[in-house]
Amino acid sequence: MSKVQVSIIMGSDSDLPIMKDAAAILEEFGVGIEVQIVSAHRTPKKLYKFAQQAHKRGIKVIIAGAGGAAHLPGMVASLSPLPVIGVPIKSSNSIDGWDSMLSILQMPNGVPVATVAVNAAKNAGILAAQIIGLSNAAMQEKMSQYKSSLEKAVLAKDKKLIKIGYKGYKK
Repeated sequence: MSKVQVSIIMGSDSDLPIMKDAAAILEEFGVGIEVQIVSAHRTPKKLYKFAQQAHKRGIKVIIAGAGGAAHLPGMVASLSPLPVIGVPIKSSNSIDGWDSMLSILQMPNGVPVATVAVNAAKNAGILAAQIIGLSNAAMQEKMSQYKSSLEKAVLAKDKKLIKIGYKGYKK
């Protein structure tokens, strides 16, 4: 695997079933990752150290997943010069993920956090790869191939649907 460029963090191990999707897609693209639990509320000292030092360790993008109050992405963004992608997570203590979504979206001017849909860690991974692709031609090519594969898959499904009709179509 290549050098670690993306750090995937989450507030709790209960977020891992969602956040593993970001790890999986980044590994598919050959992006080096690290995965950690960093709680904004329970490990604030670790959060500060992590956020202030990530760029010094060669990290290029941080993906931060959080449920409930969802302070993790914003706190990391306030302390780090790196782009942060927030993944709102529908957790046991959230309101269908809406509270997490709004907490991550409503950052004050000067402290942006890119935000994907609730539980959309895969999209966060894709966005991180695209950010890395800004300065990496090989990654840009991988992203172009990935987008092309999405198009081919949809066209194949359309062809199947047209051929057998909606009543006979099975996913």
